[in-house]
Amino acid sequence: MSKKHLKKSAPHKKEAPKRKSGIGPLIKDTLLIIICALALSLLIKSFIIDSRQVPSTSMVPTIQVGDRVVLWRLSYAFNQEPQRGDIIVLRPPAELNEKQDLLKRIIGLPGEEVEIKAGHVYINGAALEEDYVQVSMNYAFGPVTVPEASYFVLGDNRDVSIDSHMWLNPFLPEDHIKGKAIFRYWPLSRIGGIY
Repeated sequence: MSKKHLKKSAPHKKEAPKRKSGIGPLIKDTLLIIICALALSLLIKSFIIDSRQVPSTSMVPTIQVGDRVVLWRLSYAFNQEPQRGDIIVLRPPAELNEKQDLLKRIIGLPGEEVEIKAGHVYINGAALEEDYVQVSMNYAFGPVTVPEASYFVLGDNRDVSIDSHMWLNPFLPEDHIKGKAIFRYWPLSRIGGIY
């Protein structure tokens, strides 16, 4: 057979995959996206960042009733230790029979002696400078020594705050700390840092 009798065969075109028609695949894809978004949101909220609305006056003047703050859950991860002055979100002691998390300020660190007298907090015998407290305390407490892996916490509005000075066990276990409050995002008139 000669070359001129050979017909060139047309190249085979690949058939495009048939697209599924109808609303079923669209619903399936949408549900998958929603489920993935919810799972990611839950993961972030549980392990990285969260928010809290403040229900009481215990942290006035620093944080007002109704303020909303961002909680950074990783503040004390990777060997970072809580520091004096940190405002933390904590799981309340069982004795309070309280379901809602609390916001308090870390005052005493592990191994330190804490005493409250004459309207001031003393750490290891030295008066603590606290420019965030507007009204001095009208009570006395201690001295007590903070055990390892525990903290002594107070609200900034000292005379109304239910905190370490009122708890049967005045020391907050480290594993009750949920994270550090880092930012106020509501109300808009006071948006910004809280330190």
